[in-house]
Amino acid sequence: MSVFKDHKVTVNELLQVIPEALLSQLATQTKVDHYSKVLHGKKMFYLLLFGILDNEKLSQRTLEDTFNDSVFKQLFDLDESETVRRSSISERLSKIDSNYFRQIFECIYEQFASHYGHTESKKYNLIRVDSTVVSDTAGKLGEAIDQNNGKKLIKFSMSFDGLLPSSVDIFNEQKYSAEDNALPVGILRHVKKEKGTSNIYIIDRGVQSTRTMHKFSKENIPFVIRSKENRKYVEVKSLLRDQDTTKDMGGFELVKDSIVHLYTGIPIHNKKGNIHHKETLVESPFRLIIIKDKTSPNKEFWFISNEFDLPAQEITRFYRRRWDIEVFFRFIKQELHVSHLVSMNKNGIEVMIYMTLIVAMLILIYKKANNIGYKTAKRRFKMEVRNLIIAMIVTFSGGDPNKLFKT
Repeated sequence: MSVFKDHKVTVNELLQVIPEALLSQLATQTKVDHYSKVLHGKKMFYLLLFGILDNEKLSQRTLEDTFNDSVFKQLFDLDESETVRRSSISERLSKIDSNYFRQIFECIYEQFASHYGHTESKKYNLIRVDSTVVSDTAGKLGEAIDQNNGKKLIKFSMSFDGLLPSSVDIFNEQKYSAEDNALPVGILRHVKKEKGTSNIYIIDRGVQSTRTMHKFSKENIPFVIRSKENRKYVEVKSLLRDQDTTKDMGGFELVKDSIVHLYTGIPIHNKKGNIHHKETLVESPFRLIIIKDKTSPNKEFWFISNEFDLPAQEITRFYRRRWDIEVFFRFIKQELHVSHLVSMNKNGIEVMIYMTLIVAMLILIYKKANNIGYKTAKRRFKMEVRNLIIAMIVTFSGGDPNKLFKT
């Protein structure tokens, strides 16, 4: 029930995207409820959904309080006699099948993407790919990525389509501290999942490996990557025309647009068993675009792509849209508790990130449909959930909720 007269989509309508039948069907498929007496998959789903929304500081203790609260039980039609302890929530997070939550996330994403998704260019859907890390409480984990300062962290690598998060990978192994190792895993998985779609992957400076770019080209994965400046290359052909340098690029000047070959390092073992790298050219052609900031002539931006048909101005415009994922990271960290870990177990971390992304999608669709900002969307979403609870209590008591929420 919404008291916001100008809203086109209500929380109640969005929650109907998650039908009971879907939760029950996935519970059967994943066998998520085997060996559980109270915290069945559906109850854990509702607990985490409401807990993420309702708590300013999320923890296993606040989840315990949420489950035992009569308001929560009223909203999701649970037995008033059921109670849980924090230790039970902790154990359930560590053992419950995270695939149950992953599949719910994917089902909801598909529904929202089909209704609200949009192509951002005539040819491509732009998929921003990047990572964010969480170090708060990560030191308590048995296995995590060690930083140079001795602290530990967990890495979340995500794909974001401009409106919604479309996939996530969780990394706690040391080799994935390098984005050159982490991001390709998520991109290749995303490509396999979205076969037949026209995506172009927008990547920041984390991926610099020429071998990775070569692999993307062999597998027909279009990309735009911001490159480190002054990397070695051999120019094959210039694509720059006189009229290109006069086109408006929003305060930037097009300096170079060329087909090039890039170098990579081949590991060589010497007689003593030591390894050194020999530079060699990679066969794949790439496109190198260099632009210069007109206000800071010494500042250049280098971009590498395997897309040769689009204008250079369009490719650089695509890259500027990458900032959307940074805004999304800030939103889920500041508003949805991703800045700290609720579970100290990788399975529990997976459950929590899928649930967080589900809540994020609900709020983002609510935000878009009602044309409001991030913080306003979260605040009003929470208010509408509260109003739903009040309406249910009034109805249960024999009253008329319509008299309570007059429009």
